[in-house]
Parts: sequence; C-alpha cells; structure tokens
Amino acid sequence: MKLYGIKNCGSVKKAMVFMDEMGIKYEFIDFKKTPATIEQITYWANKVGIDKLLNRKGTTYKKLGLSDMQLDDVQKIKWMAQENSLIKRPVIEYDHDVLVGFDESIYQITFNS
Repeated sequence: MKLYGIKNCGSVKKAMVFMDEMGIKYEFIDFKKTPATIEQITYWANKVGIDKLLNRKGTTYKKLGLSDMQLDDVQKIKWMAQENSLIKRPVIEYDHDVLVGFDESIYQITFNS
C-alpha cells in the first residue's frame, strides 16, 4: 500500500494516524520529494474521476485562477503534474484500487474487511 501526500497536510496526518493505529503497513511518498507524474495522475483520475482528484478548495487552485479557465481533463492532469498541491490528499493505492481524501468511515469499511 502506498500513501501519497504532503507531511504537513492535516488529511494526510489523519490518514497516517489511522493506518498506524490499525497496524496497516504503508509506504509514504511525499509529493515534495517525489512529485506525482502525469502517468500516475492519469491512473488515479481513471480510478476515482478527475473531479474527485482535483483539489478545487485549496489555495493553489484559487491563486492560479484555474476556475476561470475552461480546462479539459488532459489540461487538468497537466496542471496537477506541474503543481502537485492541486491533488486532493491523501491518495492511497491499494490492491489495484485508489482512495482519495480522508474519510474515516470509508477507511473503516475499506481496510477492516
């Protein structure tokens, strides 16, 4: 299992605490040290949908003025590859599947089965 994100992100911290408390082993990949590639982002977007993956609430999205642009999915992926902070965090890869964001109830169902 791989957990992607930024160490100081609140949602990433919650996910890591959850995994640690449940005794679930994971590899943490820090976007600041190992940026996500276009291929990874495309894979995640195909699994969960581009709208779930793109963090429209973050300051980076607002600062870049992306809401004013008419971006197609390919352009959104390119932006996320350039600015990994546009990716909703955490991204968890497990068993050929992907989870995005932190939702304890979904984590309980997913990782306790």
